Amino acid sequence: MGPSQAEPSSEVVGASTVRRISWLTIVIGLVAALATEIVSRQWRWATGLCVGTVLGWLNFRLLRRGAESLIAAAAQTDEKPRMSFGVAVLRYALMGLSVYVIFKYLQLPLISIVVGLCAFGVATIVASIWAILDPEE
Repeated sequence: MGPSQAEPSSEVVGASTVRRISWLTIVIGLVAALATEIVSRQWRWATGLCVGTVLGWLNFRLLRRGAESLIAAAAQTDEKPRMSFGVAVLRYALMGLSVYVIFKYLQLPLISIVVGLCAFGVATIVASIWAILDPEE
């Protein structure tokens, strides 16, 4: 087989990027929390960043599992799978409730939790650029 012909892969297209997003979310959030603690000595902000990062990572895991179940359901039947609107609303309601409880009882700055949630977005951008620059993986 020549270099221009790629061997078929059993891995789903983009699976490596999805794996990168998962671990990059945690790494980026923890590095930001560590930098915040070292530079500003504000442990509440650093803890809020960690909490937000973990919530963002959990949300990503739930989204990924939902997408995988939809793909599996689509492969088994000819009808289009439906994602329950209630499940999506419940997921975001639980996330909002957990942020409220963390904010109210742990006295962490709400903005630090929200910034920690952004670690997922940053990880997605980094993993996407990585996939563009290194398409061989």
